[in-house]
Formats: sequence, C-alpha cells, structure tokens
Amino acid sequence: MKKHLIAMLLCAIPAIQVAAADTPEMEQRIKESRAVLKAFAAELKGELKNALDKGGPLQAITVCSTVAPTIAREQSRKHGWQIGRTSLKPRNPDNAPDDWEKKVLERFESRKSAGENPRRMEHAEIIEQNGKRVFRYMKAIPTAEKPCLLCHGSHIEPDIAAALDKLYPKDQARGFKAGDIRGAFTITRPLP
Repeated sequence: MKKHLIAMLLCAIPAIQVAAADTPEMEQRIKESRAVLKAFAAELKGELKNALDKGGPLQAITVCSTVAPTIAREQSRKHGWQIGRTSLKPRNPDNAPDDWEKKVLERFESRKSAGENPRRMEHAEIIEQNGKRVFRYMKAIPTAEKPCLLCHGSHIEPDIAAALDKLYPKDQARGFKAGDIRGAFTITRPLP
C-alpha cells in the first residue's frame, strides 16, 4: 500500500507541474510567440519562393544566408525578443543550439520517434538565464519534400553542394529526409 501511494504521488508531480505552467499568462506568451514565428516563417517562405522562381536553388541559398538573418534581426528588434533558428545539425555554426535548445530539440526527436507529427511540436518554458527570468519557446521545423531537400537532402546537385561548401564550410544540415525535424524556430523573451 505504501509503495503504491508513493508511486501515485511521484506520477502526480509532473502533472501538477504541467498544470501550474498552464496559466493564462503562459498561454498568452505562447500565442504571441506563435504569431511572431508565423510572420517570420511566412516572410522567409515568401523570400525563398521568389528566389527559387527567379534563380532556382542557388538563389535560395543566398536568401538563407543573408535574408533569413536579416528577417530574424528585424523581428527581434521589433518585439524586443531574440528570434532565430537552430538545429542539432546546423548549417551555420552561429545557429548552433544552446544547452536549453539542444535538450528541447532532443525531446522533439524523441517525440517524433514515438509517432508525433513534427508540424505540431512546440515547447515553452520559463527559465532563469544569466540571473534573469526569461520565457523560452521553440517550434519544430519539419523537412518538406520540396524545396527543402534540394539543399538539405542526401542527393544534392554538385553546383548546389559547391555553393553550400563555399558559404558554410562547417555545414552539417544535409542528409535529411522528408518529415525529419530539420531544426526549430526559437524565441527568448525577457520577463519583467
């Protein structure tokens, strides 16, 4: 009886923590983060589509290397948050995950392995960072068949591979298949 009661209490602890995090303030922060990332992703997707239509994958690589960071900086400045992209296999070493992001990305991979659809994966948490409370949010980026695999797949055309090698000599963002988690959008938001 005593062991059964202890087991029940231990199982209840995570549920209590999840319920406590599910506050109206947290839900509002998540909703705002989704909206900001939706705008960021839509702007980036539009730029990539235009580049692909005008100059193909080689032009799209230029968008990813120059325009995507500019969009992230503009959105970050506009909202006063840090907004970007990260991955366990980053193309640009500047986008390598910090410890918190790495743990979330690893959880996303575990959830995908358990059958969850990456399109629905997100994670939000309030943590202490550098002595201050911050809201952290991540949304998984699934790999679409087209156009993602042109530059992130296993069979990259030689001219595209050469352009990637030139821009990103430490590129790890290759070998993905459709449906893989390529990375995640990430937000760090200071709290009062």
